[in-house]
Amino acid sequence: MTPRLPDAEHQLFVRMRQGDEQAFVALYRRKQSAIYRFALHMSGSATVAEDVTQEVFMALLRDECGFDPERGTVSGYLFGIARKLVLRNLERGRSDVTLDTESEDGVAPELAVTDDPLAELTHREGIEALRRAVVTLPRRYREVVVLCDLEEIDYAEAAVALGCPIGTVRSRLHRARALLLEKLHQDRGSGLPLSRWKTVRCEI
Repeated sequence: MTPRLPDAEHQLFVRMRQGDEQAFVALYRRKQSAIYRFALHMSGSATVAEDVTQEVFMALLRDECGFDPERGTVSGYLFGIARKLVLRNLERGRSDVTLDTESEDGVAPELAVTDDPLAELTHREGIEALRRAVVTLPRRYREVVVLCDLEEIDYAEAAVALGCPIGTVRSRLHRARALLLEKLHQDRGSGLPLSRWKTVRCEI
């Protein structure tokens, strides 16, 4: 079996563990948004997502950090930590079902001024329908959709993050997509044709 070659994130991780602060900053900038989105979609709470993101990167600085390059990538490891932290928060009952859709100034991010406000509104409604649909999925299906479809990490990384075989990731994702499409069909006001799934999914 050909050994896994260190990727850029692995190299940053090694440098960070050797005391390179700039490597930590670079790794944080590369992965912070993805970790935050994962935690947000899993918990439905911006507050929980912020806390989880902070805790994930703090975990990297601890002496007992348990990343093993033989078991997977840095990305898979970070998502795995985020998943455990989200589950801990869910067990404590801290999460909210309603997603925060407004920015700090109180304006929904998808409602920026454009030349076609009607089209922008329709697009926003479609994205929000997809957000709501994702949040309603059972946890084991929601997490594979967020990882594989929204964050577009590969099945191997998802398997490491979730602590299950790749075959389980595939079967859960198949079921999750069916449930998600069924939910979107039921939401007649979603404004989200199924053909737009690949376009919209990266925006939520």
